[in-house]
Amino acid sequence: MTAANGRGTAGAGALDGGPAEDTGADRPAAGDTVAAVVRQWQTVHPGLDTGPMEVIGRINRCAALLQQAEDAPLRHAGLTRPEFDLLGALRRTGLELTPGDLARETFSSGAAVTKRLKQLTERGLVERRGDTRDRRVAHVRLTDAGRALVDGTLPAQLSYETAALSGLDGTRQRELAGLLGDLLVQLEGRLRAPRG
Repeated sequence: MTAANGRGTAGAGALDGGPAEDTGADRPAAGDTVAAVVRQWQTVHPGLDTGPMEVIGRINRCAALLQQAEDAPLRHAGLTRPEFDLLGALRRTGLELTPGDLARETFSSGAAVTKRLKQLTERGLVERRGDTRDRRVAHVRLTDAGRALVDGTLPAQLSYETAALSGLDGTRQRELAGLLGDLLVQLEGRLRAPRG
C-alpha cells in the first residue's frame, strides 16, 4: 500500500490519523510527514518514481487533518460536513432538488443522500413533497429554519477555513486552487464514483 491509495500509507501511522507533526507555515514541504514516507520508500525501492505519492499523499494528509478538526462551526451547529453540503446545495441553487439531483450536486451515493435527508427532515431543516406526475419522485427544499441555519453557519465556516489556510498568502492560495481545480477536472472525468 502506498500514499497514493488513501490514508493507510504503509509504514506511516501519522498519515493514518496519528499524532500530527509540527505544521509551521515556514517549514519547507520537504520536512512534512509525506516527505519522510517518500524517503523510506526510496530506500526500499530506489528506482521507484514516487512523484505521484508526493502529490496524492499530501492531499490525503491534508484531508485527514481537516477531517480530524471536524469543521468546528459545523459541529457547533450540529451538522456534519455531508449534511451541510446537502443544505448548501439547496441554498446556493435556490431550487427544489430531487434526491438524485442532490447526489450529483454533492458527489454522494443515493443511499447516503436518502439517509441524510431523513435526518434533516426530522430536524425540520428540509421538507419533501411528492411530484404531481410521478409519485416515485420527491422534491426537496429548505425550510425557513434550514435556510437560517445555512446563512448563519456559512460566514463562521468560511472564517474557519480562512484560518486553516492562513499559512499561505493570497497568491499561493490562488495557485493551489488552480492546480487542484485542474486535477479535479481530470479526476472527475476519469474516476467519477459516488462517495459515502
